[in-house]
Amino acid sequence: MSVNKEELFKKISNAVVEMEEDEVVSLANEVVAQQIDAYEAIEQGLSDGMDKAGQLFEDEEYFIPELLLCSDAMYAGLDVLKPHLKINEHAEKHKVVIGVVEGDTHDIGKNLVKIMLETSGFEIFDLGRDIPPAQFVEKAKEVGAKIIALATLMTTTMEAMDEVVQLLKKENIKNQYKVIIGGGPISQSFADKIGADGYAVNAADAVKLAKRLVEVAA
Repeated sequence: MSVNKEELFKKISNAVVEMEEDEVVSLANEVVAQQIDAYEAIEQGLSDGMDKAGQLFEDEEYFIPELLLCSDAMYAGLDVLKPHLKINEHAEKHKVVIGVVEGDTHDIGKNLVKIMLETSGFEIFDLGRDIPPAQFVEKAKEVGAKIIALATLMTTTMEAMDEVVQLLKKENIKNQYKVIIGGGPISQSFADKIGADGYAVNAADAVKLAKRLVEVAA
């Protein structure tokens, strides 16, 4: 019996939130068996579940151990779905430097954005987590990136995003790069305040934003 696609995505999302790794794997296998688009399942299932888990973390209903178990479930689902992603090989590969800003070691959201950008045809340079502002700028110059993507889950490290923008302005190269930011405490008004080029509420949104910005820049 084939389950309705939306129903299946909802179940995956719930299983991630409920930290049910085996359930996520079994549902991801069902996606593959039914030949449902793996990207959609990641976007509307795994990513959606992780966003909800992140919200519970923000609301202090979940703490780090729960968030890690949710991410374990999400990664287990990704392992099943990733080989079935149709990567856009024909698009011009725009380069993105991505990382979590200095002082923050939470990289679940950043990893999800990275995977989804890769499958959308971007070339990713992942600096990792706890990265000083100058390193983002240096890497972007070194590889000729179009986009610098900054993430944080903590309010205490948000200022490091501002520092990246200020460094680019100081070197008079801000117009060469699109800076996009995201993470739990980040908002559009914060992006406007620091002069970032865009804010993404989740991984799927980050991909749409990145595509839009490179089209504008082209």
